[in-house]
Amino acid sequence: MNMSADSERQPVATTRPENGGPYTIVTGAAGFIASRLARHLNALGERRLILVDAFGRADKQPNLRDVDFAYKVDRDILFAWLQAEGPPVARFYHLGARTDTTEFDYRVHERLNVEYSKAAWAYCARHAVPLVYASSAATYGDGSLGYSDDHALPDRLQPLNPYGVSKNEFDRWALRQTEAPPHWYGLKFFNVYGPGEAHKGRMASVVFHAFRQIRACGHVELFRSHRPGFRDGWQLRDFIHVDDVVAVCHWLAGHRPASGLHNLGTGQARSFEDLAKATFAGMGIPPDIRYIDMPEDIRDKYQYFTQADMHKLRTAGYESPFRTLEEGVADYVRHHLVPAAGATP
Repeated sequence: MNMSADSERQPVATTRPENGGPYTIVTGAAGFIASRLARHLNALGERRLILVDAFGRADKQPNLRDVDFAYKVDRDILFAWLQAEGPPVARFYHLGARTDTTEFDYRVHERLNVEYSKAAWAYCARHAVPLVYASSAATYGDGSLGYSDDHALPDRLQPLNPYGVSKNEFDRWALRQTEAPPHWYGLKFFNVYGPGEAHKGRMASVVFHAFRQIRACGHVELFRSHRPGFRDGWQLRDFIHVDDVVAVCHWLAGHRPASGLHNLGTGQARSFEDLAKATFAGMGIPPDIRYIDMPEDIRDKYQYFTQADMHKLRTAGYESPFRTLEEGVADYVRHHLVPAAGATP
């Protein structure tokens, strides 16, 4: 049964699917990664989805267009609804979060990223439901302690912003628990890009912003380096396509290796200059890259190098290759950004 996300908003969509079996919960469902996960699950034949979010934003509605699901549940009533209705749940993907790294009111992050995650954990522990939740590479701070997902590291990490602090606080809390879901995975997402991020505004990927800037004025602007040892445009990040991210989420929930924190990047750092060139290539335009000063409000909190140590996930048995930067950006630009803009590559 298809229930369009464009329909009138309801706290709970109460129409039931016809087939039986347990449900899969996806929080943050109207957002970037979670909406792509919902589509991935649909493609694998899963329709009994309980989608959870604050569904009021019109700019996020396209993310759920044509997604099949059983229920839409408002974020603020989820756990009361689960207690009242008691649906059987097979998996819980907790990808909802406040992800704005420029939001400096920690109380916002604490409520949505820490306390809400504790409630999801408690539900999964009580009902023996496997849990996959979103952590972040922002937990690693300036990277001076490296990018290992070893469980000894979170107590030593010093994230650079309240968002990263909140994600690390929940990771630390999870590692201390004696009552836990039967299988749980905290995924430290690195720089995710791809379809479904248009609503994120300033927090959307550099690919998204580069494409729009190139369309508008024919060139792209990158930040100058404000740190010795990094030339302009050669700040390095581990960029990963959203479809690779959701494939790992689904694999972990299904294969259930040892519980714990897992990095989720490609394991290969690339420069913003490389990313910009790949965007131009996807558009079929010669590169024109210019440099601007980094905004002062993020200058002292900016990561100049991230690269996921992917040994743990690979050792756990995940063998599928990740898209290269050029492959992922070309797919995103040609098959999503160009058609959405009404352009021709």
